[in-house]
Amino acid sequence: MRIAFNAGILRAPRTGIGQYVAELANALRADSELCLELFDGWGWQQQLPSSAMPGYSRLSSLVKRVLPDAYTLRRRLQQKRFNEGVRRLNPALYHDPSLWPFEFDGPMVMTMHDLTHVHFPETQPKDRLVEIERHAAHSVERAQRILVDSDFIGAEVCRFYGVAADRVTVAPLGCAARFHPRSVEQLTAPLQALGLYPGEYLLCVGTVEPRKNLQLALRAFEQLPAAVRSRYPLVIVGMPGWRTEQLAAPLQRAIVSGQVRLLGYQSDLAVAELLAGARLLVFPSLYEGFGLPVLEAMASGTPVLLTRSSALPEVAGEAGTYIDAQNEQVCAAAMLRLIDDQAYWQQQRDAGLLRAQAFSWQRCAQITARVYRQVVES
Repeated sequence: MRIAFNAGILRAPRTGIGQYVAELANALRADSELCLELFDGWGWQQQLPSSAMPGYSRLSSLVKRVLPDAYTLRRRLQQKRFNEGVRRLNPALYHDPSLWPFEFDGPMVMTMHDLTHVHFPETQPKDRLVEIERHAAHSVERAQRILVDSDFIGAEVCRFYGVAADRVTVAPLGCAARFHPRSVEQLTAPLQALGLYPGEYLLCVGTVEPRKNLQLALRAFEQLPAAVRSRYPLVIVGMPGWRTEQLAAPLQRAIVSGQVRLLGYQSDLAVAELLAGARLLVFPSLYEGFGLPVLEAMASGTPVLLTRSSALPEVAGEAGTYIDAQNEQVCAAAMLRLIDDQAYWQQQRDAGLLRAQAFSWQRCAQITARVYRQVVES
């Protein structure tokens, strides 16, 4: 069965959806009956790109400044290249992991990772949001089946778009093999290159934007005793978002003191090493369709401090240390407990490692492949 798969997001630096595309595509290759044809936005290939297109982010920003209707123009060009490949390859089905699938005269499956554009429209560039709002509902209507990462998002899709439950399938995400516990000896050199030491920093991972609620982490961190802040800096890793100015004032104070380190985007391997070396992951997000960093931290042997928002309890289960998304006092106390109480830290570490075993990209791929067959055979 030949599957057309939109992998265009891999031209940009990989964030959550990019990891989904890469890991799912690799796992689907284990199914000998499937032939994945990857559309990268401009051409077709069977192999995943090993890295993002050099300078993609800067080039994309430049194009949007120069061309007032850049999204629409780029989309028309991509649709033309997509159509050329479809005519040549004649796929049995098209799978798109985004809210804006290409037009396709055949069965289509789409993945909806979350409804951020509905709940937090301010986190999207205005021109992109306009296109999402224009096309998402139409895409949902024409998709034969909609894959979601969690029960929470499945219920949201049904409620918001009026989709019948039998058109929605939950395929929980997995965890890449690079996320695993590492010894102090394995971590010392790569972490020292960043000015860090194994087990002696707190970590936040995610795009710097309001829904990630990093303000809470900063306010809670500021309440920790000075000696604790000096020994355990707060390290923030991730792409800059669209409203990072909201964090400017508290960040500037903390960065000057050296107690907060803003590392920006890091390679896949570096993120895995940072997760394995952290004392704990602080993940106070207000809204997640799944929350990959939570699973990746647990698989790395790092306890997670998180909120009960959206899909996060489905991922962490009883292995998480839960906090109120608006209460920095509770967050600070939870941080201190995971720093000072070694028995509790070990308990949460063990629980996280066990919990992470319930998720795999192989399982996600098996569910996805089953949906492909159901759609084609229906």
